[in-house]
Amino acid sequence: MQYQFNEDFALKMDQEDILKDFRNEFLFPQHQGKNTIYFCGNSLGLQPKISRKYILEELDDWNEFGVEGHMHARHPWFPYHEFLRTSTAAITGALAHEVVVMNSLTTNLHLLMVSFYRPDAKRYKIIFEKGPFSSDRYALASQAAFHAGSSKLFDPSKALIELEPRPGENFHRTEDILATIQEHRDELALVMIGGVNYYTGQLFDMKAITEAGHAAGAMVGFDLAHATGNVELKLHDWGVDFAAWCSYKYLNAGPGAVGGVFVHDKHANNESLPRFSGWWGNDPDTRFTMPEKFIPRKGADGWQLSNAPVFSMAALRASMDLFEKAGMDKLISKSKNLTGYLEYVIHQINEKCKDLNAIKIITPADRGCQLSLVIEKNGKELHQYISNHGVISDWRHPDVIRVAPVPMYNSFEDVYRFGVLLEQAIKETTTQVK
Repeated sequence: MQYQFNEDFALKMDQEDILKDFRNEFLFPQHQGKNTIYFCGNSLGLQPKISRKYILEELDDWNEFGVEGHMHARHPWFPYHEFLRTSTAAITGALAHEVVVMNSLTTNLHLLMVSFYRPDAKRYKIIFEKGPFSSDRYALASQAAFHAGSSKLFDPSKALIELEPRPGENFHRTEDILATIQEHRDELALVMIGGVNYYTGQLFDMKAITEAGHAAGAMVGFDLAHATGNVELKLHDWGVDFAAWCSYKYLNAGPGAVGGVFVHDKHANNESLPRFSGWWGNDPDTRFTMPEKFIPRKGADGWQLSNAPVFSMAALRASMDLFEKAGMDKLISKSKNLTGYLEYVIHQINEKCKDLNAIKIITPADRGCQLSLVIEKNGKELHQYISNHGVISDWRHPDVIRVAPVPMYNSFEDVYRFGVLLEQAIKETTTQVK
């Protein structure tokens, strides 16, 4: 596509956008009486307008039914997670029984690693990418330390293998990841990588990584916090053993919202897998007879611990209903165009302002909707400038601005306006090189 850095082009693209009306389904923070340019859906998605209605319905049903709302609410609370199953399976490329909405992200990662990280004297190492979100590192290190006990065999300094980009590069090459898996194949217990790296926005080749991990005899799991609702996922077809994600980013379920998990069908009926059990993972038909023996329900449901956080799930249901209407394939198609346009605009600005400052995109071509921008000079001041002029983006120490034009609610006009402000910011926050 031939992009143009002008308002007429952006407005024309928006007019032709078959998803343009979904923007009107969301509430935008305001700046001087106008919508902000909200490019921070990679951190917290915007609120769907229908979220309030969905949550108020549950409050009203609580008022009307009390405890009987578990069975008689408009959306009964006892099976509430079932209302999210079809839409969750669709956006993760899973079979319905392979997914369940529950808990929060790091909690779910720990619960899944109880089952899928089973180190022994021969196999105990974990491969992960350099620069994951810190919670992933903490979770992996604590799992290794927990299994180590008084032994030093599984000590994190020995167990954790950190994938590093090549010198001078910011992203990981797939061939290097596969080579590292091959190198440690005899000692490898687990490969656990973020599907999309939170800092650079790199989309990993999850299919190739899964195949290589399995060929090495290891389990393979992914943290999909920045992938779910952002990129195409085919977890079942790829053979991924497990995955977990949050829903407050691209899934727009609100701050601290409930997370979700995937467990592949090949593990669905494996009762011998160790797990931390809770009554909501048991057979629902016998749940209230309180049997002494825990018999896990088939599929991901068997990893549940407790009953549904209904208000949080109601907010997620509001957003997932919009995803079903929009269609993940259409969202991904728009995302590629929208992010491609942002990349083009940044290149145009670099050319126009090459004597003033430089912006380096460290996000590779394999990505979702996020671009991570390294600012050569005065990055913090430049970020503050665009923030003061109505852009909500994300600053990451030491020199990165993360921007994410989300296809569900962002527009080509947003990208154009952002480009105009970015150019102004460069001119007003840097001194021309003589």
